[in-house]
Amino acid sequence: MKRALFILFVFIFLIGGTYSIIQYKQGLSAASDGKYKNDGTTFEQFNGNLPDDGQINVLLLGSDSRGEKDARTDSILIAHYDQNTQQPKLVSIMRDTYVEIPGHGKQKINAAYAFGGPELLRETIKQNFNVDINYYAVVDFNGFSKIVDTIAPDGIKVNISHEMSSGIGMTLHPGEQTLHGKELLGYVRFRHDKLSDFGRVGRQQEVLSKLKDQATNINSVLKLPKLLGLLDSYIDTNVDTKTNLILGKDFITGQAKNVQTLRIPLNNTFENQRYDDVGEVLNIDLDKNKEELQKFLKDDIESRNK
Repeated sequence: MKRALFILFVFIFLIGGTYSIIQYKQGLSAASDGKYKNDGTTFEQFNGNLPDDGQINVLLLGSDSRGEKDARTDSILIAHYDQNTQQPKLVSIMRDTYVEIPGHGKQKINAAYAFGGPELLRETIKQNFNVDINYYAVVDFNGFSKIVDTIAPDGIKVNISHEMSSGIGMTLHPGEQTLHGKELLGYVRFRHDKLSDFGRVGRQQEVLSKLKDQATNINSVLKLPKLLGLLDSYIDTNVDTKTNLILGKDFITGQAKNVQTLRIPLNNTFENQRYDDVGEVLNIDLDKNKEELQKFLKDDIESRNK
């Protein structure tokens, strides 16, 4: 009996291992146009400190570079996770936020990426908001649709408030819709309406939160090796294996709580202004935004220590 159970275990292990390898290679094959090709990180310098007290901050950047040397990042987010409470948080920083960039003076915050990659952007966030970033992840938008379709093959339900077409290569009609990869990419990137970049940031947070919920689906768990193959080619990151395993375990097993979100700048804490050297910017009340950002990220720590 024991011998039979052992043989069965070995058989299942071999089948599972073979399945994982096949799935991973399928992911790599599907990502043939990926920029990163699983060959290590592009940005050699990143001086983020190791996570402290179970608090992990990842600088999540959306890249739409078409080969330009000094391309700016299209999206800037801080993905925060508290390992002790399993609470994920997502902070979106508007790309036109007017801040001091070390060595470059006052600029739009997304210029920091063009001037010095993730490291200079990390320094900029630290100097202006006093937030320590531990890791970075640059996501190639070319792979967004394939990643979404792997995590949520049945699509993501969204409520579209008005027709969207300009600048996204498709037309999305008003009403409740189930969108798949390419359509969702258009949905999160559209900004040619009265809400402009503010609406786009809100849609990004909405979709990322819903993708987190989809990641706990059993089909997503089974497709994890394929997803890893895709991520290797479409995401450039310095997140170490240990941290990946910690985050992956909590999210896939459903232990992670619902995502809390914040946008910087907050409502009524900025003015739209124009400067000849940088164009249209969001001139923010830095002290107010820094205070609220600190409070948002530290709420879980304070509640644990009470």
